[in-house]
Amino acid sequence: MEKEPLVEHPADPPAPGPPRPRRRISKLLVGAGLAILVLLATVDSKLPFRPHLCRGRHGKDSPFGRFPRSGDPFHFIPCTDRTIPPALEDPNPLRSWARLFDPDPAHWNWGNASAADHEGGHGHLRSPFSGRGIYLCGYLDVPLDYTNKSDERIARLAVTKFQVSGLAPHRRHRRGRHGDDNKAGKKSERTLVIEPGGPGGSGTSMAWRASEGITKRLSDGQYDVLGWDPRGVNTSLPAISCFPFDADRDHWALRSGQYRETSPSPRAQLEFVDAMSDSVFNACYKQHGDIPRFMTTAIVARDLEEIRKALAEDELTGYLVSYGTGIGQTYANMFPNSVGRMILDGTEYVRDHRLVGGFGWTALDNGTNAWHDGFLGECVNAGPQHCALAKQLSSEPVTLKSLENRMHTLVSSLIERPLPGYTEFSGPSLITYSALVGALYGSMYNAESWPALAQMLFELEAGNTTMAAAMLERVAWGYDPTLPSPPNKRPSSEELGTLVICADSYDAKEPEGGMDWWENLWKNMTERSWIAGNSRFSNVFPCRHFTKYWPEPAEVYRGDLNHTLKHPVLLIAETYDPATPLRNGRRLLKEMGANARLIAHHGYGHSSRDKSNCTDSIAKRFILEGVVPDEQETACYANEKPYLYGVKKGDASATGRKTQSAMEIWDEHLAELALLSPALLPKRM
Repeated sequence: MEKEPLVEHPADPPAPGPPRPRRRISKLLVGAGLAILVLLATVDSKLPFRPHLCRGRHGKDSPFGRFPRSGDPFHFIPCTDRTIPPALEDPNPLRSWARLFDPDPAHWNWGNASAADHEGGHGHLRSPFSGRGIYLCGYLDVPLDYTNKSDERIARLAVTKFQVSGLAPHRRHRRGRHGDDNKAGKKSERTLVIEPGGPGGSGTSMAWRASEGITKRLSDGQYDVLGWDPRGVNTSLPAISCFPFDADRDHWALRSGQYRETSPSPRAQLEFVDAMSDSVFNACYKQHGDIPRFMTTAIVARDLEEIRKALAEDELTGYLVSYGTGIGQTYANMFPNSVGRMILDGTEYVRDHRLVGGFGWTALDNGTNAWHDGFLGECVNAGPQHCALAKQLSSEPVTLKSLENRMHTLVSSLIERPLPGYTEFSGPSLITYSALVGALYGSMYNAESWPALAQMLFELEAGNTTMAAAMLERVAWGYDPTLPSPPNKRPSSEELGTLVICADSYDAKEPEGGMDWWENLWKNMTERSWIAGNSRFSNVFPCRHFTKYWPEPAEVYRGDLNHTLKHPVLLIAETYDPATPLRNGRRLLKEMGANARLIAHHGYGHSSRDKSNCTDSIAKRFILEGVVPDEQETACYANEKPYLYGVKKGDASATGRKTQSAMEIWDEHLAELALLSPALLPKRM
């Protein structure tokens, strides 16, 4: 039986009470508050730092020795709720960082362990840390501008590693044979470098949430896992946010996020958003100067190469997801001799991102198909025992066509008039078309969320708005009136995603027609996909102002994607992925040729989260042995269908493996979405 880590992960510190619905999910990934940053910036730095003399925060040695270890390029120390990288302006960052070391292992973040791992050979109780992996936090300084050696500015990348072997006790603390495990505390043969996507997704947060599952899935628990926050994201520095606080951003979200279908004048709405985009970029320029020039995918790929070097591994082993696959395919063709066993899951095709609007229109139909065939179709197939929307409302049976008509009627009714709602936390609320459709689209990323969403829509259809109001409030605002004013958390890095998208397409010439062309694009995208069109359009429309403030990024990659690699990469593309459709993987495979193999993963959700033994077995053999399939494309199918996860065939009474409430399932979904695609989190509008 698995046990929980001894303390909470610092990326998700425990709240003093129930979670606040208004607290933005992406803010939960930021980590510690502004007070810690102030502490880091004001630490006494008059004396030189000598790592070997550091005895920890309380002047005591740890049973596992002292951290950071001499010569460690990542300066790793065991993670606690204090381990946030030092400020860039800190004159002695390593000294400040070392002072965050807490020598008490009970305060560190350890991995799960089975009960058997605590038993010694003679029945004696072993150390509570035996058999546990350890979460190590660190940072890596890299050049801000790789193209200009005279620019001495740096970016400080936050790094979190899950070391599967745990830590070996220091010599003076070893007791008998239990302390003599020659594997304990050693770095694994390979390190799985992970990145969840975005742009703007936090790799350190992914490490907290998924490291133990990833190493088990891909390496039978043999390989360490390392996640990093790309420059500008989360706790990496410089962090990019163009608003002083999230509440200031929320101040404009109600108006600027209005969907086309609800706008009395789409053109007036477009002009408003265009002006707002110009204002936001102006604020970014005033606050960050030329920093956005150094946030492109190509420069992030260079950071990834520096991470490989710091790991002292001859080739990169990686599991990169969603936009992370864009980083991966760029990296592979910039550093072909460094490519090891890399999996790109949820495959983008970065050539699209070089075009005007290319990041927006690449997957519109897949979102609609996932809704029709997946959310609705699989609901009907599962039946009323597992999907609330499959319950009969009349003598007529529920069919896919009848359910589609019912949902169209429900959702479109909100265009003319929102439904009033109420939550205990925030009081009066509205169920609007924009907020609901945004939530529906986000849910296509994760079929695990569908039972909760179906229950909410079933109740909403019956006139009960309680669940809808609560679910949509979960990501409505960053402002929390119970907190001191001004808010005590630094703002989330939401503008970073837009800046990366725009920088990568900076030299794409805007078609003739100006605003008329954009208005037509918006209309075409929303007509092609009512569920995805508005969200995808909002990712690309601000880009028309990027070069007004930053005429040219420091570096973009414009080369081909067919360079001969040291080792083929493994692509995974999904049939019903709402963001990265299967055709993207096939287009990339066609260009990469013998340098890649593709798994066509038949399932639902974004990336291969819809579990398939077939996919997992190929991926594991690839990571452990370097073996790729003989065929260019291999078809794999998900083990189970949505709504029936964990349900045994023929067992009509089973309810599946999920025992959480609908709201717990929904909160888990939003936390996942914050990692994979933070820009697509629904807003209340």
